[in-house]
Amino acid sequence: MAIEDWYKQLPPVTRVYITLSFLTTAGCALDVISPFNIYFNARLIFQKGEVWRLLTTFMFFGSLGLDFVFHMFFLIKYSKSLEEGSFRGRSADFLWMLLVGGAVLICCAPFVNIQFLGSSLTFMMVYVWARRHQYVTLSFLGIFTFTAPYLPWVLLAFSVVLHSSPVVDLMGMLAGHAYYFLEDVYPRIARGRRPLKTPGFVKALFPADRIQSSGRPTAAAAPAAAAQFPAPGVVPPPVGQQ
Repeated sequence: MAIEDWYKQLPPVTRVYITLSFLTTAGCALDVISPFNIYFNARLIFQKGEVWRLLTTFMFFGSLGLDFVFHMFFLIKYSKSLEEGSFRGRSADFLWMLLVGGAVLICCAPFVNIQFLGSSLTFMMVYVWARRHQYVTLSFLGIFTFTAPYLPWVLLAFSVVLHSSPVVDLMGMLAGHAYYFLEDVYPRIARGRRPLKTPGFVKALFPADRIQSSGRPTAAAAPAAAAQFPAPGVVPPPVGQQ
């Protein structure tokens, strides 16, 4: 498949985020953009009005090298998997998840002195994907196998072994768990109340979502659907394990 065809087949939110991240990182590498103008700084944002930093802090992934390729691989893999999987036909909900996660990370950033939050947001996606695919079996470098919910912890341990700071990964796990609990767990114990319901102005950005949603179960069929899929987007266990 040609790169152009592959790019066009990416779901909309993933495609936009990948594009902005690549352009921002490449712009910094070519000295078109200065990292000092885009990093997260609460004082400059709230006292100087440099509000663009609230977005650009998620778009820079370091120098163009193996580390950048590694981060892009994880970003594309898990962003695409979520938007085409548990958020299929719900790109507005996926964008809202990123906005909620980004807000959590921005609230944490001043306390941990982290200037760029793209890696933490990517790790949040990994966490949500892992929790929603609890029956998927993975392998780490062919050494041992584990189920998907352990993936964030395996990656965290790997970072520690490589002497990388675990704070970035832990922040992503915190944001991911906050979203997972409020969106997938809390509604099941609170009679369907969803504190993170996607607002209308976000849904208005994706008119195609409303077209695809017309084929979903009606209100009469909702109880049966809820019994089969106890939480939004969670992959059910294989046949014979239910």
